[in-house]
Order: sequence, then C-alpha cells, then structure tokens
Amino acid sequence: MLMKTDPDQGPGSPAQGGDEGVPVSVKIRERLKAARHRFHSNDNIAEFIQPGELEKLLDEVTQKMQGVLEAMVIDTENDHNTGDTARRVAKMYLKEVFAGRYVKGPSVTEFPNAEHLNELMIVGPITVRSACSHHFCPVIGKLWIGVMPNEHTNVIGLSKYARMAEWIMGRPQIQEEAVIQLADLIQEKTQPDGLAIVMEASHYCMAWRGVKDMDSKMINSVMRGVFLKDANLRREFLALIPR
Repeated sequence: MLMKTDPDQGPGSPAQGGDEGVPVSVKIRERLKAARHRFHSNDNIAEFIQPGELEKLLDEVTQKMQGVLEAMVIDTENDHNTGDTARRVAKMYLKEVFAGRYVKGPSVTEFPNAEHLNELMIVGPITVRSACSHHFCPVIGKLWIGVMPNEHTNVIGLSKYARMAEWIMGRPQIQEEAVIQLADLIQEKTQPDGLAIVMEASHYCMAWRGVKDMDSKMINSVMRGVFLKDANLRREFLALIPR
C-alpha cells in the first residue's frame, strides 16, 4: 500500500526520520564539509554552530569523556574526586580553554586616526594562555605587539588587543601558527604600515612530560610592513620590549 507524501516535508522532516538521534558533532561537521570550511584544531567554527547546539555538544563531550575515564580504569562511581570530572573537563574545553574555537570573535570598535598618529606604539606584555595541539598541555606566556600607524590606520582600544589575543590563543595551538593568526587579525582590524609581534611562552608538553625541562621557553616573532623593511625600526621595537 502506497503512503501519501506531504510535499511540504523535506529530507530532514520528522515524517522521514530526519536527523533525530544524530550527534550534534556530526551535524556541525557535515555543515563544515558542505561549506568546504577547514576545521583544524586552531580554526574558529562558531558560524557553523546553531543556537542551543553548544550545550548539546557539551553533553556529547561529557559522555565521551566519561568513556575515556572508564577506559583509564578510574572508578568514577565510588571515587568522590572524579564523580563529576567528565562534565568539568568537557566544560573546561568547550567554554574556557578552547572557547576561541566555538564563539565568535570579540567586538572591536574602530576609530579613525583623527590626529594622524604615525609613531611606534607598543602594547604588552599581554599574558596568554593556550594549549599545544599535540598533547593538549598548557602553553603559558606573554606577548608584545608593535604597531606603526598611518593616517588611514584604524585606532582601537588597548584592551581589544588583549581580547583578540585571548580569542586566538583559546584554541589548541602551536606557537608558530598562533602569532601568525593574531597578526592576520590585527592587520585586518587596524591596517597599519607595520606590525610586529613577539611571543615568549613555556610549553608544558616539554616541562610536564617528555624531557621535563622546566626552564626552557620558546620565543618567536612576526614582522610585517615597515618592521620587515626597516632594520632600525625593528631594533627600536625589540629594544623597547621590557623582557
């Protein structure tokens, strides 16, 4: 016996089973793939997460994390210290240390350079916290930002540099790529003649595990525009950093 089909019911309608029961992570991943949008560990995917889905994703990660604890033979039923650890870890990853993947970027109000400022400006040290994408161990450090404005450069509040750094670093990162992402964002927002970033950080994938060297730090930089072309300006910026 043939069933009548309602023409208003599309492929995802309840009458056809829809996507009920499909994990929210699968739905988000399919949207990303359909848009051919990269979703590496240090990419932001906020525009592909629909309202209410982050809470569902939190439930899903909690369930998966509980499975990890069980696979590690931890008795979360009788151990009062780990009874709610799966939820705490899921919340930490999604809403705190990796929030830069799942929320939209900070609002950055831009003002015209009315006074035609054209002198070197340095912001820092800005404390940054991230985690390496290899072991999910903490990366803790500081960075300094040098901006060489011109008359067309957008002026932004000093706190916005810290907000942008927090958003970029709030993802599983490697330091070399993190400073490039931050430079791209600041360049887009301010359009300066030159931009310089120096980051110094301790990597706990090296201090906490592996060689367990507590004193080693990584320092790297990005130089763009006049900072790349003018050696004197570059030396001035590096000399003014109070390290």
